[in-house]
Amino acid sequence: MTMGGQNDNHSGTAHGKLAASRAARPEVTAVSGVNSFLGRNLVGLLEEDEGVERLIALDIARPRTAGAKTRFYQVDLTSPAVASRLTEILNAEGVSTFVHLAFPTNPSHATPWAHELQSVGTMHVLNACLERRVTKFVLGSSTLVYGALPSNPNFIDEHQQAQGLVGCDFVMDRIDAERQVDRFAASLPECAVTTLRFAHILGPTVDNYIARWLSRRFVITALGFDPLLQFVHEADALAALKLAIDRDVRGRYNVVSGGVLPVSMLLKLAGRAKLPLPSSLLRAALKLLWATHLVEPPPGLEPCLRFLCVADGERARQELGFVPTFTARDAALDFGGALRLRQARLLHEVGG
Repeated sequence: MTMGGQNDNHSGTAHGKLAASRAARPEVTAVSGVNSFLGRNLVGLLEEDEGVERLIALDIARPRTAGAKTRFYQVDLTSPAVASRLTEILNAEGVSTFVHLAFPTNPSHATPWAHELQSVGTMHVLNACLERRVTKFVLGSSTLVYGALPSNPNFIDEHQQAQGLVGCDFVMDRIDAERQVDRFAASLPECAVTTLRFAHILGPTVDNYIARWLSRRFVITALGFDPLLQFVHEADALAALKLAIDRDVRGRYNVVSGGVLPVSMLLKLAGRAKLPLPSSLLRAALKLLWATHLVEPPPGLEPCLRFLCVADGERARQELGFVPTFTARDAALDFGGALRLRQARLLHEVGG
């Protein structure tokens, strides 16, 4: 089942499978959330892309990767007056492609702010893009929108309804953003709209709630459960994002690495010890530790420690042309190696 009006049956259209690259013609590309991990690295990548004439960076602070092509605009998507400012910027700069990455990297204790950024901020972005009539729109989303459920199949494809995680605003707001994008795609059919659902991004430099969860010496797990987890290496995530910008493909795509890892193996590769808690205590413990800022994952993500949420990446391979370079094991090893190196440097600095 597919939500909203976004067209998934596009293989026979002019914008269908393996559509021609957009890089052949100069582009003015706008990116929101340029201080997120993906946004910051995408700016650096587009600075070197000859197909991009000008890059419009939108965030509350200028990214350190900005170069000669980049024009930075200080924009706060939670501001009530941001809608008219966005429209003014897109029209003045002649933006043709918009990449929307302005989402919290980690679940936030400031729930109303996070909702304003993800749901209301997306509404402002889409209204401006509709007014400008951009020809390409890319949304960065997450495979968490499927939810970790005992009824999930072994591999979830893009046609399964996004059910999310009850009580986890971090995920439910992302579903709301996707639905808004669906309606935008239906109202502007000449725009190639692409939604990328990334698995957990992991690697040597990314700093997100998964990396922070794994950075603790003792990692809370669910007693009696060892679910398979899915990742995408940070370098592969960036490569998939660039493909989505360059190719006029439409619809949703799961962006995942090759292979999966059970929680026990993941912790072993990362050099961590597990702290298993029975289900009767797990959610209460996570709620307390989250409230006191001692753990990163909020209690709403607790089902991910018990149930399967593994997405099928075949459509991205066939239509987007995305073939991951790294496996889930590679991502875990790269993360673990970088973590041990950082810890060794810290011990050296303390000891010195």
